[in-house]
Amino acid sequence: MESALDFHTARALLEWQIELGVSETIGDVPVNRYQLEQKAPKPKGTRAASDTPPPKPKAVDPVDVAQKAARAAESLSGLRAAMESFDLCDLKKGARNLVFSDGQAGARVMIIGEAPGRDEDRQGKPFVGRAGQLLDRMLAAIDLNRDSNAYITNVLPWRPPQNRDPLPAEIGMMVPFLKRHVELAQPDLLILMGNISCRAVLGKQGITRLRGNWAEAWGKPVMPMFHPAYLLRQPHMKRAAWADLLEVKARLGALS
Repeated sequence: MESALDFHTARALLEWQIELGVSETIGDVPVNRYQLEQKAPKPKGTRAASDTPPPKPKAVDPVDVAQKAARAAESLSGLRAAMESFDLCDLKKGARNLVFSDGQAGARVMIIGEAPGRDEDRQGKPFVGRAGQLLDRMLAAIDLNRDSNAYITNVLPWRPPQNRDPLPAEIGMMVPFLKRHVELAQPDLLILMGNISCRAVLGKQGITRLRGNWAEAWGKPVMPMFHPAYLLRQPHMKRAAWADLLEVKARLGALS
């Protein structure tokens, strides 16, 4: 049903009411507020159920997740699959490949490096760049090689951006996988290349102080050594690395 007032008349009446000071409109029928439902006042210090915020989701502990995944792995292939499924390390998002290992599983010597570089990330294998070539020559000097009697991995399986040092949190969440890797590979001894691997396995760093001194971790003899990448920058330290290699060779003979 159309209004009896035309637009211009209705507008003129509205403007007239505004000039009179009208600020709100009310209904045509008065409201009996005694008949409205009365709400009981809330006691002070209490909150209605609708006011209660939902509980916050429990924070995920990446180390705990890693420990459970690592313990469940019953083989090296199962461990690799568990690491590939681990999504709590942000390094995975920027890496091309997971760098798991190279060499012979079950070898007497297991070498643990720090993290993949550009060449390792591309090929999916540890120690394949210039540092890897030097490592191969170092191993050959004591009759070891990755084709028959050496096994190689890293603390981190993914390359950090711009080859930066891994963060403590990144190392911490990957240590359970590394420890399980050692348990499954069952080497006679470990060689730790550089500070990051010493921090992960021994819980300490300072490779200049640690190198050349036998330690023990995870039930294995451990020899800290300079990383081959460091030796490329500081070739005069190769003499110390050679002494450490001779220590490894002597220890292998004693364990035979």
